[in-house]
Amino acid sequence: MTAARAAVEILKREGVSNAFGVPGAAINPFYAALKAAGGVHHTLARHVEGASHMAEGYTRTHPGNIGVCVGTSGPAGTDMITGLYSAIGDSIPILCITGQAPTAVIHKEDFQAVDIASIARPVTKAATTVLEAAQVPGVFQQAFHLMRSGRPGPVLIDLPIDVQLTEIEFDPETYEPLPVYRPAATRAQVEKALRMLNASERPLIVAGGGIINADASDLLVEFAELTGTPVVPTLMGWGVIADDHGLNAGMVGLQTSHRYGNATFLESDFVLGIGNRWANRHTGKLDVYTRGRTFVHVDIEPTQIGKIFAPDYGIASDAKAALTLFVEVAKELRAAGELPDRAAWAASAQERKATLHRRTHFDNVPLKPQRVYEEMNRAFGPETRYVTTIGLSQIAGAQMLHVYKPRHWINCGQAGPLGWTIPAALGVATADPEATVVALSGDYDFQFMLEELAVGAQHRIPYVHVLVNNSYLGLIRQAQRNFDIDFQVNLEFENLNSPELGVYGVDHVKVAEGLGCKAIRVTEPDQLLPAFEQAKKLAAEFRVPVIVEAILERVTNIAMSGSDIASVNEFEDLATEPWHAPTEILPLT
Repeated sequence: MTAARAAVEILKREGVSNAFGVPGAAINPFYAALKAAGGVHHTLARHVEGASHMAEGYTRTHPGNIGVCVGTSGPAGTDMITGLYSAIGDSIPILCITGQAPTAVIHKEDFQAVDIASIARPVTKAATTVLEAAQVPGVFQQAFHLMRSGRPGPVLIDLPIDVQLTEIEFDPETYEPLPVYRPAATRAQVEKALRMLNASERPLIVAGGGIINADASDLLVEFAELTGTPVVPTLMGWGVIADDHGLNAGMVGLQTSHRYGNATFLESDFVLGIGNRWANRHTGKLDVYTRGRTFVHVDIEPTQIGKIFAPDYGIASDAKAALTLFVEVAKELRAAGELPDRAAWAASAQERKATLHRRTHFDNVPLKPQRVYEEMNRAFGPETRYVTTIGLSQIAGAQMLHVYKPRHWINCGQAGPLGWTIPAALGVATADPEATVVALSGDYDFQFMLEELAVGAQHRIPYVHVLVNNSYLGLIRQAQRNFDIDFQVNLEFENLNSPELGVYGVDHVKVAEGLGCKAIRVTEPDQLLPAFEQAKKLAAEFRVPVIVEAILERVTNIAMSGSDIASVNEFEDLATEPWHAPTEILPLT
């Protein structure tokens, strides 16, 4: 068979059922093999960067998924670099397959010939241009091994057109994936970490995205319950423990955090971090974050331990392997009566959770964004899969929305590229077509890759997209306050074709409808909940993306700190009455 056909057969035997991409001359032999072989459903993107983000959303929806994105030579590969950067930053395995000029002319500046492997290498676990057709099966086999082993991440395989077309000997019936390598904690290591936890008075677990990657959320909750230790999920780990669980202490950080989460963290004396990176938006200034606390760090990547600050003890381990032992040893200690009673400490965390609220209920017109998230809490239940990337919309959403399950907050955490949300949501909805998928964007994120809405219309991929529109680069405007400027961040203009918008410029409803989708514009607070309910019905009926655009006040400053978790600027009035924050997890006391 051709090397291209062998590659497709390996994809199927490695569990790939979906791919996203855009064909082109240099990758057409692969597409021919994809069609002839069957078994892999392909979604045609409108932009190859969009295809890479679709692949990431697809991967992140279910344990074991690996999204595949495909493009031709030259600019297709360079366009997917942002997707590869996003994936490696958040430890997400995706496979990027590119076409390439014939091997004999790659070095001759042939049309659309670029050394994509060298360009991609810093943002992948491996990037290879395959020059010998007989190596194609081994390169693909190794790619899946690398993506799944250790800290997960993306791989790029570049296939010259002549390599794809060359016939090789390959027997797919006897193909076997390579064993996956994941480091595992030892019992001695876990026993030491538990002795350190037991010696503390006010311990916390910081639960990162590595727990979700390892499909170990149930073990994390079991361990927390055994030891009575409150849990702080990171933004990437949000959902490992339900927001309404009695040991969920809230999120910590400069931006995507809860008032009660930061307050509880500052009271703690011991932190067990599992599968987390100590990202700077979580920690803020390290002297404030670490002062008076003992740290144990468990991570699958040995070089992550000590990368940001030196923990008191480090364990290189896959989160599931470590938590399996943590649960086992904790059960033994409980049976021996050697686990301290943490009830008072856990209760104090819940007391802060019931008192330190941000206000969400505002009746202002134009809308305040806080009210949008309040009504989203009413409209979208615990089964909702939220998808978002960056901006004030994401920050406020993380402060005010609620997540109850792993893989139900799908957020681009490290790279945060504008435009990620629409294609990622399409990838999520492709992986879980019956789920309620709700994307969240500001107007600029929405505009970056809005052509991908046509993919949802063409392929009947339904989801609801909440678009909060203030016609501003809101997060950048807020950051520019430190420079006493408001420069090149204003998106307002009077649209000659939609004068009813005033200065809000782009008519997102017309654009969405022009791309084959449904859209609703909301200008009054009491219209929000009915619009969300209608959007769910429209998505179910027409099987296309449905946009709900909320017209916001032009300027809102969302709570955040520029330095440390002890000095968050709240900007808005805080909740002092229960009706100020009616959808909080615990009613205001």
